[in-house]
Amino acid sequence: MSQTPLPCRYKTAKTLGQGTYSVVKEAMHIETGQYYAAKVINKKLMSGREHMVRNEIVVLKRVSQGHKNILTLVDYFETTNNLYLVTDLARGGELFERICSKGSYYESDAVEIVKNTLSGVAYLHSHGIVHRDLKPENLLFRTSAEDSDLLIADFGLSRIIDEERFRTLKTTCGTPGYMAPEIFTKAGHGKPVDMWALGVITYFLLCGYTPFDRDSSAEEMQAILAGDYAFEPEEYWEGVSEEARDFIKKCLCVDSEKRITANEAQEHPFLTRDPKKVAENETNLLPHVKSNISLRRLTGAMSGTSLSEQNKAISRLKESESMDGAYCFSPENNKPGVTPTGSVGVKSQRAELAELGLKPLTKMQ
Repeated sequence: MSQTPLPCRYKTAKTLGQGTYSVVKEAMHIETGQYYAAKVINKKLMSGREHMVRNEIVVLKRVSQGHKNILTLVDYFETTNNLYLVTDLARGGELFERICSKGSYYESDAVEIVKNTLSGVAYLHSHGIVHRDLKPENLLFRTSAEDSDLLIADFGLSRIIDEERFRTLKTTCGTPGYMAPEIFTKAGHGKPVDMWALGVITYFLLCGYTPFDRDSSAEEMQAILAGDYAFEPEEYWEGVSEEARDFIKKCLCVDSEKRITANEAQEHPFLTRDPKKVAENETNLLPHVKSNISLRRLTGAMSGTSLSEQNKAISRLKESESMDGAYCFSPENNKPGVTPTGSVGVKSQRAELAELGLKPLTKMQ
């Protein structure tokens, strides 16, 4: 049975970001005038990886609108060439931009970022979800306001795990510098990998570089497996508290069984200290952090994907510039068991949603 396509309800505008298989564009809902972010995923580039899109939809559907620090999935649909995930529009930009735009930056600022990230992670873990790709690039801000909510984004590698079969995830995935040892060894992994990544992020927030930076990927992996890092050079760390260092150590514990959990981390002194007392002895970390961030951006070390790979992928996104006049297949228009011509994985998406007791997204009003 064929399916009659529907006119697309969104018009896309400027590009907000890009990855290997997708671009993120600003999108306006034609009927309401409301702005969102649309993740445009090329079907050909994602061939064989459709499960990543299904996972992202399933995970976001489970947690959307449940926590202020989790990106909300608004809609999803497909056209002939692309898949689209429509989410909150994070107008406040990425974490890097927020830090570098500050006039000053202190440990207490890093504490607030870690608190908000950890709050979102704890929420995910309480719902049986492991993110598996936590890194600064996936931490966005809802608005440009100083007190804006931080949002955890990009759930393409996330999984819903069964606690009784805790160590069933064995796929090597993530961004190398933020990956836990157990991912490399394929011994099986779960929620603790997010806490390792949070430790790397916290280290980064306090100095501007990651703890396992090495000259080669092989050396980086060996350093991660051995937990080989240090709070050096000393001049970068002399203004950082012992509580911060201890928090990082507990997150970067090679033994995942002994690694601090999200709930335990929320009670750590690094995050529970009196802000007024902390402020009395704080050092402005911005000069070192900003210079290190700028250097890493210049060398492209922040991303696990080279610019040439990204640009090659972006050039192949046939219809990402505009959806004006385009037609799309939308999940709510798809009958159970029917996959429209040219579609990728819609039947599987619906089946997986149904298995988890979740309903397909409805049309926006």
